[in-house]
Order: sequence, then structure tokens, then C-alpha cells
Amino acid sequence: MDNNNKNNMSRERRRRTRNNALASGNNGKIKRPFLKILGLVLLVVIFVTGAYGFRLYAQAQNSLGKTYKALDGKKVSTRINNKKPISILLLGVDTTDNGIRDMEKDYHGNSDTMIVVTVNPKTNKTTMVSVPRDSMAQIWKNDNKKTKKIQKINSAYNLGNEEGAVATTEKLLNIPIDYYVKVDFNSLKQIVNAVGGVDVKVPFSFSYGDTGEKESHFKKGKMHLNGKQALDYSRMRYEDPQGDYGRQLRQRQVITAIIKSAASANTFTHYQKVLDSISSSMTTNLSFNDMQSVFFNYRGAAKNIDSDHLQGYSSMISGSSYEVIPTKELRRVSNKLRKQLNLSKEQLNNKETKLNSLNEKNGFSFNSTNGQQNYTIYTGNTSSYGSTFGNTGTTNNSNTTGYTRNKMF
Repeated sequence: MDNNNKNNMSRERRRRTRNNALASGNNGKIKRPFLKILGLVLLVVIFVTGAYGFRLYAQAQNSLGKTYKALDGKKVSTRINNKKPISILLLGVDTTDNGIRDMEKDYHGNSDTMIVVTVNPKTNKTTMVSVPRDSMAQIWKNDNKKTKKIQKINSAYNLGNEEGAVATTEKLLNIPIDYYVKVDFNSLKQIVNAVGGVDVKVPFSFSYGDTGEKESHFKKGKMHLNGKQALDYSRMRYEDPQGDYGRQLRQRQVITAIIKSAASANTFTHYQKVLDSISSSMTTNLSFNDMQSVFFNYRGAAKNIDSDHLQGYSSMISGSSYEVIPTKELRRVSNKLRKQLNLSKEQLNNKETKLNSLNEKNGFSFNSTNGQQNYTIYTGNTSSYGSTFGNTGTTNNSNTTGYTRNKMF
């Protein structure tokens, strides 16, 4: 074969190779042999990781299976199986409470933290709304059993366990709550340490520590927190210019940071610590299969988290300080959460909005800037009442058919 023919055949092979590369979407770059070797190496890595993943699966199932606790009287939700938007009530409880737990059997106290979370797999969005612990609410023990008690919403867990906390929150906001997750607040240290710490943006400099413990010091700006620091950061309340609302913000920061850290590759090597910290301190009606489905079908929503809260108005009720949530604010949050759950807007009409209306008709103003006002609970069937409003100590008397002024209980 002459040289001309050899050169022509060589050019033809190069042309075909180039065309094949272009047809395969490689932008005309010819694959090198080392890429094939890399592919084989990746297959081996995937195989080994898969075997290791099976081990993780078995251990996770064993650990997380211990956390399951159904809600009495509530039908098990199928929304995760159907890949529908879901709602979760996060409950943070402090079971130590200065040693009381050691003296009382089955002590569980009030819920220090209540956060409603919605996760929408279609919009890939997560919404977190804090409910102030001192919010005035009618307490429900379950979906079908309301009480006559108007108390701070954090007592719903004390009076009705998880069922009471879920039902009371549902009625306050007019939304269905599919799942709950209750976490012992003191385990926050272990959880944060297990995920390698969390990154937060400290709003202002402060120091805080429990009695008898070394204080944690926080400097305004970005900080990486370990477990103890994260717990102290989440607990401080009285030094915050925004009071409990500031604490709620910091708690949402920590929870968001935990979600992001838990999703990182670094956590993979510490999975057993994460599982141990969760299984010993968490109770939920999410089954292990539910958790798997959330990981595979909802994890995209973890990248887009909207943080919000119910804004109340500080008021006195029977000598105690409460956060009374204005009807306009209740409607705003209710509609926001309903939208995330693909539910239509509804007119909010519950005990709380009715009490707001009665108080506003008789002098109470959510727009007042003159300090804390007295808020009155109306019950009974008489046609008159007497109530004190404002800071002057004067008593306004009016006629309101069907209601009388009464105490909280």
C-alpha cells in the first residue's frame, strides 16, 4: 500500500472517531484510555459503597425504629407515600428542668420550642414557622376533645402529650399536621457534635450558660458552634432585645444549620453518632420507611428554607403575661402554610379569633403603642361584663350578648 493510501485511511479513521465523539455529546473530545480505567475504578467504589450502605441501612433501621410513636386517635398519614406536601410539628422539650425529672415519675413539662414545618416536593421549598411558647390558645387534648382552658400554648404538650400539642396547633392555625418530631432539648449538644458542629450568624454579642456551667461567649458575625455552644445559643432569652422572638430566630438558625450539616458528606463518616444521638432523644410518628422516602423524594426542599414566626402582642391575662396573636397575623400564617400544603385559603374562625373580636369591640387595640394592655377571656351566657384595659386602671363596661368576663379556667 502506497503512502497516499495509508495517509487517506488514517485521516478517515480520525474523521470517524471525531464524528462519533461529537455524536455522543462529548463536544468532539476523544476519550482517552485512562478515562476507561477511571470508570472501572468508579464501579468498584460504587460496589464497596453499596455494601457499606447496606450496613448503614440496617443500623439506621434498628436505631430509628426505636423512635416511632403513633398519635393516639389520629389516622396514619399517607402523604409521604403519595409524594404530597407534608406538615411537621417540631417540639423541643427540656426533660431535666433543674432536676425535677429525678423527683417525678414520667415528668415531661411544657414544650419550650414549637415550630411548624411544611415541605413541598414539587416547589422544593421548606417553610419553618415558630409559634411563641406564650401564645394564648385554647387547649385541645386531641382532634376531637377540646378543653375550656385558655392557656399558653406550650402547656398543650404537658396537658395532652404529643396529641395535645398537635391538635392545639392545628386548631390555632387551621391547618392539618401530618407528623410530629419531639426532641429532648438537652440532646441538642450530642446532635450538633455528631454532625461536626453548625455555622450560624450571631446577631449580637452575648454570653450565656446554665447555672453551674461555664458560659459560652458569642461574638456578632459568623461563628462555628459546637454542641454546648449551640445549646446555649438556642436557650438564651432575657438578654435578647427581641425576647423570645429573638430566641426563636436563633433556634431556627441552629435547626437549619443542622439540616445542612447532616446533608453534607462529612456527616457520612459519623453516621452512628448521629443515629445514636437521635434515637435516644427523639420521638416521632414518622416510620423508618417514611424517613427513607423523605430523604429520596423531599431532600431538594432542604436547599430552600423560608424562616418565619407568629408575631404576637404582649398582654396581661389574669395577672400573667401572654402573647396574643392578632387575627390578621393568624390569617397570614394560616394562608401561607395552607398554600405550601396546596390547600385553598379559608376564613379563620376559632376561639382565638372570636376572643380577639370581642376584645377589640370593647377597647383593646393591637395597634396600641402605649404599653401592655389587659386582655379578657369571655365565657358564659350573660349579657354584661366588666374589664380593665390599658394602663390607667379604669374599667370599661359594655353590653355584649352571650358573654361574660371570666378567668382563664
